[in-house]
Amino acid sequence: MTLFNNLSWFFREHWRTYLVALLMLAGVAMLNLAVPYLIGLAIDELITATETTTAETDIRPYLLALFVLGIGVYALRYGWRLILFGTSYRLGSILRARFYQRLCKQGQAFYSINSTGDLMARATNDVDAIELAAGEGVLSGFDGLLTFILVLIIMFAVIDWRLTLVALMPFPVMAWAFHRISRSVHQHFQQALDCFSRLNQKTQEALSGIRLVKAMGREEIESQAFSSISEQAADSNYRVAQAEACYDPVIHVCLSTALLFTMSYGTWLIWQQQLSIGQLASFTMYLGQLIWPMFAFGWLLNIVERGSAAFKRVDQLLKTADTINDKAVLTPTGAELRVRNLTFSYPNSHTATLNQLSFDLPAGKVLAIVGPTGSGKTTLIQLLMRQWQSEPDMILMDGLALSQYSLKALRDQYAYVPQDSFLFSISIAENIALTSPSASQDEIEAVAKIACIHQDILSFPEAYQTQVGERGVTLSGGQRQRICIARALLSKAPVLILDDALSAVDVHTEQQIITHLKDSRNEQSSIIISHRLSAVEHADETLVLTHGCLQQQGNHDQLITQDGWYSRMWTYQRMEARLEET
Repeated sequence: MTLFNNLSWFFREHWRTYLVALLMLAGVAMLNLAVPYLIGLAIDELITATETTTAETDIRPYLLALFVLGIGVYALRYGWRLILFGTSYRLGSILRARFYQRLCKQGQAFYSINSTGDLMARATNDVDAIELAAGEGVLSGFDGLLTFILVLIIMFAVIDWRLTLVALMPFPVMAWAFHRISRSVHQHFQQALDCFSRLNQKTQEALSGIRLVKAMGREEIESQAFSSISEQAADSNYRVAQAEACYDPVIHVCLSTALLFTMSYGTWLIWQQQLSIGQLASFTMYLGQLIWPMFAFGWLLNIVERGSAAFKRVDQLLKTADTINDKAVLTPTGAELRVRNLTFSYPNSHTATLNQLSFDLPAGKVLAIVGPTGSGKTTLIQLLMRQWQSEPDMILMDGLALSQYSLKALRDQYAYVPQDSFLFSISIAENIALTSPSASQDEIEAVAKIACIHQDILSFPEAYQTQVGERGVTLSGGQRQRICIARALLSKAPVLILDDALSAVDVHTEQQIITHLKDSRNEQSSIIISHRLSAVEHADETLVLTHGCLQQQGNHDQLITQDGWYSRMWTYQRMEARLEET
């Protein structure tokens, strides 16, 4: 079984636990074997007593033995379930931890080709299937095989080998049918997993965008799209169920045929006085005990094929190479940035997103990046943080290429506020202190004041302990942005990056935040991306990007005197501001 080979590392780590569980299973199998034998002895003794007209026959020892066997079987079954299933749940926990660690190490290139819904499906549904194989799969395989072997030994050696051979005649047909069914289950379950991933992705999109769906009146359209995907998933699962349903009829037909052969040939052996009635009764009960191994083998093939299909999907992700190589160990000692002839294109794109960019950001200075939408501003920031990989020596920090620093050490140099102000479903204070969990309440309030969100927070019923809801849904866009700015300020990283992080606040609040940053963080380098030029007029240097190219470069006073995008946009925004004032 390929799946068990792939999980051999786990079985080796927990071999003691599995050994104890398997010994308990062996004990159950041995005790179960004694039941038909004791019943057969009791029947023969009763028949013998009847034929010899014995006055009394005491079968109480047999009944007592059967009672003790029942207690022993119950205790052992409870023990192996507790041990075996508990260990398999540990496998699921390990796989999910590794899965999450791999996700954390991947860069933007990975997430651009893998959907959230598919990743969630692999971390939940697929891991559950592997976990089931490591628990019930081991149970079914070992217990079924052991019971099958022991029963055959009893039937061959103790009762009658000729009757056993006759009873086993339908079993090769059953083995062939199991092989065909298991291949069908594997194929259909693989399709079902893919459909579940698409359904998961659609569900995630629907829940994330429910407000937009309602605002645009698309409830009916989105419901139809969801129903279509749901029907495809249901159809795939139905085909899996159809394939699985073939196991039971095959088992019942083959075992019924085996019972027919047994009763026919066994009756003839009794007629020839080569077999007793008690032996035939015991043999029939042992044949009945073969029902469990057959069901076990069918269930084993079923869950192993499910687990194999799921393992391929999980293992594919676990073996996906990091999109960003992180083997360096150096830590920057300074935050001075130098960019020389930076050119970058996204994968599978023939157009350069950035083309021949060059600039410097000395420590403690403010760099502004402006330009029309789609000019490559955010891409530049992602390259500086090495979320995408640039060519060697195009970007230097403290005189060394970014690839010479570990990712953690490099990204610790940045306090980043992205365009999408993401908040976790925890309190406001916990969101602000996300990068500095040990921060005091005074430190949290200090950065909240710089970000002009302190008074807003105090107006909430629970102030800083207010729960923000999923993705900060209970807050306005401007409040979310300012909390994210406060969170970035608390990290005290050498470089502060505001990626259009003031777009949802009014001009007055924007100017307050800029003034606070200049007054309290003048030793910190800043990179500010903004469509509102009033937010960057204080910058030491401004880059004007158009279609990935550097069109203009200079400070505010220099750029407004030039005939270019900056001066035209500045004039337009000033006129717009005057109109709003009037």
